[in-house]
Amino acid sequence: MGTFVNLAIRLRYFLITLSSGEFKVRLLRSTGVRIGKKCSINTSNFSTEPYLVEIGDHVAIAGGTQFVTHDGSAWLLRPEIPELDVFGKIIVGNNCFIGSNSIILPGTRIGSNCVIGAGSVVRGNIPDNSVVIGNPAKVVFKTPMLRTLLLKNKGTLMTKGLGFREKRRTLEEHFKLGANCDVPEDKVE
Repeated sequence: MGTFVNLAIRLRYFLITLSSGEFKVRLLRSTGVRIGKKCSINTSNFSTEPYLVEIGDHVAIAGGTQFVTHDGSAWLLRPEIPELDVFGKIIVGNNCFIGSNSIILPGTRIGSNCVIGAGSVVRGNIPDNSVVIGNPAKVVFKTPMLRTLLLKNKGTLMTKGLGFREKRRTLEEHFKLGANCDVPEDKVE
């Protein structure tokens, strides 16, 4: 029976890795991850205790992000205390974005309206309305400042909802890309 159960668990995690969208969210929920409404989850790395992870509403998690719910350094004390394990819940508030390849460590609580920059290693309590980057992750500014920076960015365009071709045309025009992107427009014959 144990072999069958292990096989079923491995198959579920394989399906999670291959899946996307609402199907991925349903599969992750079946492992115990608590996921709110209107989330975009692009990772399958929810540690060996996925039931210790809680994600709020309207949260986007980019690929490569890892949620680590246990502290492997307990290994050092196992000769003295063989049964020792250390765990921590991870809670992500509402309306958050977690960038690619971030690592969220045990015992972390990320407040609502937060942005975690790509590659950040996050531990501890992140206050609401924070933009966090780095290893170790630090608050660099508040999300109202992010709004200002995004809206003033020269690369900000209103392309959501456009089809592939229309979006490409819009981006090529905006970034002044010619028919041959390797050659400046004035050099194309």
